[in-house]
Amino acid sequence: MKSLSRSTYIIAAFAVIKFLVPFLLIHPQFELHRDEYLYLADTDHLAWGFIEMPPMLAVLGYISKLSGGTIQSVYFWGSLFGALTVIVIGKIVIQLKGNSTAVFFACLAFLCSAFLRIHILFQPNFLDAFFWTLSSYFIICCIDSNNKKYLYYLGICFGLGILGKYTMAFYIISFLAAMLLTSQRKWLLNPHFYFAMLLGLIICSPNLFWQYEHHFPVMHHMDLLTTQQLKYNSRIDFLSDQLLIALPSFFIWLGGFWYILMKNDGRKHIAIAFIYMGIITILLYFNGKGYYAAAMYPTLMAFGGIWFSKLVSKKYAAWLTWFAPVCMLSVAILTLPMAIPSMSPGKLAHFYQSIHADKSSVLRWEDHQQHALPQDFADMLGWKEMAEKTARVYRELPDSVKRQTMVYGDNYGEAGALSFYGRKLGLPEIFSDNASYVFWLPDHFTANYFLFVTANLPDSDDSFFTHWGTREIKDSVTQPYAREYRAKIVLYSHPDDSVRIIAGQNILKFQKQFHLK
Repeated sequence: MKSLSRSTYIIAAFAVIKFLVPFLLIHPQFELHRDEYLYLADTDHLAWGFIEMPPMLAVLGYISKLSGGTIQSVYFWGSLFGALTVIVIGKIVIQLKGNSTAVFFACLAFLCSAFLRIHILFQPNFLDAFFWTLSSYFIICCIDSNNKKYLYYLGICFGLGILGKYTMAFYIISFLAAMLLTSQRKWLLNPHFYFAMLLGLIICSPNLFWQYEHHFPVMHHMDLLTTQQLKYNSRIDFLSDQLLIALPSFFIWLGGFWYILMKNDGRKHIAIAFIYMGIITILLYFNGKGYYAAAMYPTLMAFGGIWFSKLVSKKYAAWLTWFAPVCMLSVAILTLPMAIPSMSPGKLAHFYQSIHADKSSVLRWEDHQQHALPQDFADMLGWKEMAEKTARVYRELPDSVKRQTMVYGDNYGEAGALSFYGRKLGLPEIFSDNASYVFWLPDHFTANYFLFVTANLPDSDDSFFTHWGTREIKDSVTQPYAREYRAKIVLYSHPDDSVRIIAGQNILKFQKQFHLK
């Protein structure tokens, strides 16, 4: 009982630390990430789905906006789900009859991993990590107790997980394969298994129906992702990334994986190892990014805590009890500037230069070029400046012109940032034809002035922009470390009749593609 109480205190301590990380460690010069602005824009148009994600994150963002819409209220959700994931890891260790030492090492391994970055961002990845880990917990409980209630909990978790991020499907497919390959195939003879899976299907069915109604936007999103990003991925890099995901504590999850496969106590839950191998196989086949598999590691870390606690209980390995945490924390501190933007942009750039990070993939962006900051960090700069300058240009327009002006972001980051800051700055509704913004385009294009924010000026033969009589570059983004550095704020005016025809054709194309009418 004393051990259980000590374990509870350890779990609570790590959960609190995990919750506080974004509030204490992100440097105030950094803003939200470009993806976060898009997800927050989705909250203004709540629906059962969006091109880029299911609805759950938008609902959480909506609650943040109700509570003030501050950056801190956005941080809250990553912090909360990070803390909840710590609790589930601890619950798994306790379910596996691990002692407080096992709990400590499992939670520390989780803290010293790429989840430091994942949980500072308002992105569906933190939902994936939570629901995958919770699903593993229910599977373990069901194996241990054969209690049907855990099947129903698992079905609910699957349904909610799909509403959080579609990659939950990778886990579900791998789970079904693991079930067939292990003694858990007996669940197929249990009617409660089918009722539980039906319950999960009912929970996520509104989103599935929404996908059907809109001609499956998720497939459109996957096609874009494949052609623009995934086809350039290396399978070798994917496999090496699996070690980098938890670099300071990689030996913990590896030990957990080994424990499941090779130890009698672990083999009882060999379905977990098969689920992990199934996910890796699927992602290798589809050229997935390395972090797509990250959500499976909290479960393996829980098993790793069990393995390591048994190891250090042996007299010859007792010294690892203090040596391993020192190593994990030391490496985590040394690599912290790569996980969290904990210094100003200038100091971070100098730090990367001093450690010659340009010789690694840390500073390589999607354009395959090396830059001063990691792409994720560069995506957290320059947005407020962009919005303020755009608002200043808009405010300086005569009232008669404002009524005829459409403010437009070339990509979802620009449009999302303008939407996020725009209300307080006096900007009108923001439009774009990127990501879910295509759902919110007006039925008819009536603007005589077009205030356009873009990182790349249109080509001289662009079919839409060549029909505007006047182009004035009003301002640009000057934050040198921002990915949107030198993005232009351009005012177009004096359109000819072709502008409305071309814009109308583009709007009609999107309406047909996603069955918006």
